[in-house]
Amino acid sequence: MRLLATLVLLLLLRSAEPRRGPRSGAVEGGAGGRVRGRGRAGVMRRQTPECKEYVEAGDKYLDCQDRQLTTVMQDWPKDIHHLLLARNKIQVLRDNMFSQFTQLKSLDLQQNHISMVEDGAFTGLSKLRTLLLQHNRLKTATEEVLLPLTRLTYLRLYDNPWSCRCSLDSLVRTLQVPSNRNLGNYGKCAEPQTLSGLKLRKLNVDLLCADDSQVDRWPGGGDRGQPKPPPIKVKTEATSMCHTYMFPKPLLDCSNKDLNNIPSELPSDIVKMDLSKNTIKHLRPKQFLLSKDLKLLNLSSNSLHHLDTAAFAGLLYLRELDLSNNSLPYFEYGVLEDLYFLRKLSLENNPWVCDYNIHYLIYWLKHHPGVFYTGLFCSEPQEFRGWRVEDYVKTYNGECPIDKQTGGIGTGQEGQGGAENDAQEGAGETDEMQGDHLPQPLQQIKSKRFEIIRLS
Repeated sequence: MRLLATLVLLLLLRSAEPRRGPRSGAVEGGAGGRVRGRGRAGVMRRQTPECKEYVEAGDKYLDCQDRQLTTVMQDWPKDIHHLLLARNKIQVLRDNMFSQFTQLKSLDLQQNHISMVEDGAFTGLSKLRTLLLQHNRLKTATEEVLLPLTRLTYLRLYDNPWSCRCSLDSLVRTLQVPSNRNLGNYGKCAEPQTLSGLKLRKLNVDLLCADDSQVDRWPGGGDRGQPKPPPIKVKTEATSMCHTYMFPKPLLDCSNKDLNNIPSELPSDIVKMDLSKNTIKHLRPKQFLLSKDLKLLNLSSNSLHHLDTAAFAGLLYLRELDLSNNSLPYFEYGVLEDLYFLRKLSLENNPWVCDYNIHYLIYWLKHHPGVFYTGLFCSEPQEFRGWRVEDYVKTYNGECPIDKQTGGIGTGQEGQGGAENDAQEGAGETDEMQGDHLPQPLQQIKSKRFEIIRLS
């Protein structure tokens, strides 16, 4: 029996050895798994690259846009002045979430999934001046959120589904303080239906804490002078249609938004404006009049076929204008007269018609030699297709003898585009010329005979 027990024990021990082997291997595999896990983590880090840190005009920027982030990382530098977190997946702003960034001047949180902001989310940001929360999912917030931001001067809240009920009362009252003129300018109510589309800054705050059913029953929106909006979709403004980026330069991005007109209520502090890849056909007078700081305007890849004379009125400081890939045949006289400091003009891929109407554009470019322009080639008529417009204009004027171009009159503008064009018009009116090629009016003066009648 003792021998049998010994044999059974040996068999059991031998059968247990393969199991110990895999378990030992499992430990090794586990270690390998952890190594592989670290490798996978490394892959995730490569898919979510590190934020870009840079310095501009003495301020430190941390660009963490498009990083799929859901929160703020604790290992980020604490001395940054501008934190860019647009287009991530942050859903909730927790208390003290940014408290370590005590030097922050601006915080860009637009285009996230933010649906809640805790009252202490911005604690410690006493130097913050710009806060961008547009294009999120916020329905409500309180005045407490803004209390730590003692220097806040610029707040964007639009394109959030604000629920204009009693819980929003303190925030709306804060926004409506006259000194807070740049806080929440374009934010609008999404509900209740009777207040939908009304701006937070212009809303009658007495309606916020009224019973919702009572508000809905008020004819015309109530007896307090608050009009009830019609049950139709409210037309959105530029700030609701487009995306606004404040850093490094204020940019209004309205590209590829299926726009057929210039949006209304363009912000006045925008430096760059991108309206490309839309279906805008016509620029009307003074549509950019309030955009006095605009330096770059991109209108490429639209359907533009006509620019009114005052289309660019007010754009005194515009440096770059892109009109490429449109349907422009020529410029109306005076269209470019407001662009005193233009330096770059992109004109390629337009059907430029080489006739008398194109002369204004060449005349303007001739008198603004500091403007670099591209893409000015004749599309019509057939005989000039592919010509440089400048060459066409030279040929057009070259058909006239020099005497006819100057008209033989000392205007002091010989050689200028306007004098050449005027001379050509005069030549067009000439029916018959003498051998000396003088214009007809001068011929008449030269050939006219005077009869002297002596009175007795």
